Amino acid sequence: MATTSTPFDVQELMSRFMFDLAAIPLFSVDPNLLSMYMPPMEAAVALDTVMEVAFLRLMMPASCWKSMRWLNIGPERKLKAAHTVLGEFVTEMLERRKINTCPVGNDEEEEVVDIISSFINDPDYADDDLGQAMIISYMLAARDTVGTTLTWLFYNLTQNPDIISIIRKELSPVASRKVAAGARAMLTFEPDDIESLVYLRATLYETLRLYPPAPLEIKMVAADDILPSGHKVHAGDTILISILSTRRMKSVWGNDCLDYNPSRWLTEDGNNIRYVPSHKFLAFNSGPRMCLGKNIAIMQMKTVIAAVLWNFDVQVVEGQSIQPKPSCILEMKNGLILKLKKRDM
Repeated sequence: MATTSTPFDVQELMSRFMFDLAAIPLFSVDPNLLSMYMPPMEAAVALDTVMEVAFLRLMMPASCWKSMRWLNIGPERKLKAAHTVLGEFVTEMLERRKINTCPVGNDEEEEVVDIISSFINDPDYADDDLGQAMIISYMLAARDTVGTTLTWLFYNLTQNPDIISIIRKELSPVASRKVAAGARAMLTFEPDDIESLVYLRATLYETLRLYPPAPLEIKMVAADDILPSGHKVHAGDTILISILSTRRMKSVWGNDCLDYNPSRWLTEDGNNIRYVPSHKFLAFNSGPRMCLGKNIAIMQMKTVIAAVLWNFDVQVVEGQSIQPKPSCILEMKNGLILKLKKRDM
């Protein structure tokens, strides 16, 4: 793509990349969605459908979507089909995993450590439906949040070339050490290489602030209560919190809350990330419900950003309609078409 400047949808590419990256530690099997022939990704599309229909359920009375489910019409019909596709995908991955872990000798069996083993060996998840639901939840969490964030990040960087320059300047000493050590062609960066790069992390945080991959937070009221705002809530009520809106409030983030400004995350000397409490910046939730994969997600995104920006110039194709999709995940409705060009260094 970089050699021929062929336009491509970075959202689809990130979806394929993260789908494979999520499935490998889960099943010890590579779905190969990122292979050169770009196979159909029915399971990934089915995951998108699940999130879109979940969003629609929130926007209508329960009686409406339950009626559609009973009649098997509209979005509920699509959801049923998506569940079938996902069920077939999980079954296929489990079968491929069994083949890959078959005995390799008379008394020797290959030891494979993966996440699915925990479910298979745990009696609490012996029920097939529960186990499948847990697997799908993991795939959603691992794929959607990272892939969506990277798409919005690359879009914003194309609109702010000065930020790209700062990140490259920060990467330069690391790249120089790699070249001196014998690295050739395109450089990749290990997590330890870029752990101390504060502006790179600040850019990632600023993307998560303005474009939270999970823009809604849903809570069920356990008992009658009064919120700090004075609003009364009753047991069984559903509270819908717009995380997207809280990230764009002047009272929380200042008058420049709508500006894409990674520097807001830096301390005055610019050498460290400024502390922001998790209840203000809910990118990875807060308290006991803090995302277990937070550090892994940050590591994955930073290594992708560093490799792309150091090796390529990124250009957005003009004339696109950039808008979010109505979904529980803040994807772009029409994707994002980019062009890459190998940097002259």
